[in-house]
Amino acid sequence: MAKPHIDPVRWQPPGSRPLPPPDPTPALRIVEIPGTAPEDVVAAADGSIWTGVEDGRIVAVGPDGTAPRVVTDTGGRPLGLAFTGDHRLLICDSHRGLLRYDPQTGRLETLVSEVAGQALTFCSNAVESADGTIYFTESTNRFHYEHYKGSVIEARGSGSLLRRDPDGAVSVLADGLHFANGVTLTTDESAVVFAESTGRRLSKYWLTGPHRGSITPLVEELPGHPDNISTGTDGRIWVAMVSDRNALSDWLSPRAPVLRRLLWRLLPYRLLPDPTPVVWVVAFDADDGRVLAQFRTEHPDFGLATGVVESDGRLWMGRIAGSGLAYFELHES
Repeated sequence: MAKPHIDPVRWQPPGSRPLPPPDPTPALRIVEIPGTAPEDVVAAADGSIWTGVEDGRIVAVGPDGTAPRVVTDTGGRPLGLAFTGDHRLLICDSHRGLLRYDPQTGRLETLVSEVAGQALTFCSNAVESADGTIYFTESTNRFHYEHYKGSVIEARGSGSLLRRDPDGAVSVLADGLHFANGVTLTTDESAVVFAESTGRRLSKYWLTGPHRGSITPLVEELPGHPDNISTGTDGRIWVAMVSDRNALSDWLSPRAPVLRRLLWRLLPYRLLPDPTPVVWVVAFDADDGRVLAQFRTEHPDFGLATGVVESDGRLWMGRIAGSGLAYFELHES
């Protein structure tokens, strides 16, 4: 695919503060599934694990990682997933927008395809609150998933946090975000927690209390790039850290835009700055951002973790740029 035009801006990336030493990481189990790049993982009510792969299919595996089956096909590129209170599946699709799939009827419907007259180009992750309100992110309004590096090279804040009310009305809660990504609710639904991958931070959009309608930081200056996130069984915020910070990207972002235009135009897409494969997940306290757990390792058959979910004593991970899911037993840590 031909690379789209980019319009870089000068931007100073955030600093970086080290995290505490990681915990011992239990043995990683790899689960083969049909398809590549299962970007996010979610747990259904029956304990099965669902994911979306690069060719548009939604795949489910049993709680023990066996019996993979294709559930449906979006015809696009599914990214973040979330189950609703009535057990339907929200699907963020880079090409089709925010979708909803009903496993009982097999119906796949489009909930949001555009915002304020502009098509969603990189719907990234979603979560539904108890009253049926859906909070979702758009990583960038300028590029599809296939050209996500364009957003990194541009260094332009073009992501958003959005809300879809039960009546279908859509509003923008925050824009100008640096690659808005994972989104989840705190256990008491007092706030929406969302990640900015290139912004290297987690923030809270308050739904109740004295800060209602405002955004406050939860964790800033992360030493890597947070991707999809989820709320654990004890209220902790699990974060899939896709990679360490990229020194070349950090160096380029404040430099003259003309330099990045030349790199984008002259270099093949595969030679532009890439994340470095690592298996890395962190759990943060939802109130004060303290690190509650951290697992970091390398594995020859798995890396670039982009999705994480806790289910039945296991921590499951999705990925980009490769095949298979992975999990480990939390009680072994």
